[in-house]
Amino acid sequence: MARTESTMLALGSKAPDFTLVDVVSGEKVSKETIGSSHAHVIMFICNHCPFVIHAQDQIVQLAKDYQSKGINFVGINSNDAVAYPDDSPERMKEIAKEKNYPFPYLFDETQEVAKSFEAACTPDFFIYDKDWKLVYRGQLDDSRPGNDVSVTGESIRSALERILKGEPVQEQQKPSLGCNIKWK
Repeated sequence: MARTESTMLALGSKAPDFTLVDVVSGEKVSKETIGSSHAHVIMFICNHCPFVIHAQDQIVQLAKDYQSKGINFVGINSNDAVAYPDDSPERMKEIAKEKNYPFPYLFDETQEVAKSFEAACTPDFFIYDKDWKLVYRGQLDDSRPGNDVSVTGESIRSALERILKGEPVQEQQKPSLGCNIKWK
């Protein structure tokens, strides 16, 4: 496992277009099908990364807490499923059902979507405003496997609360840290 930080894409960047299949429903998901809301949380996650596993329950809770407030959540797995079979679409579907993911879990087989977002690690979080402009990128919170800090989602929660209040998100943001995306 290579410990990798987010690339910290420039704030204000426009979200790239994407169309990927949700492994649970089999339906195509894109920016257009997600629809309008206060904000959109795009999460690059996977099944086997210890950093994602460490934060998984909080990621699910975060989505449950904020979807009813008009925040969209999308999980994307861009890992090479041939080299890492635990990240196959079949296993993704199993994990999504087992953990009761309240958001679409998309498979980026070509890895083009991860490249267009400049995603680097799992988990890697991007929050876009209602106009799909980047207002947050980076960590879920300060917790990491083994550091004895509680997983609270504080960094993402703080950004989402500011968005819901109509306030700008703080520009001082910490990169996420996780396993590198498993490129082909």
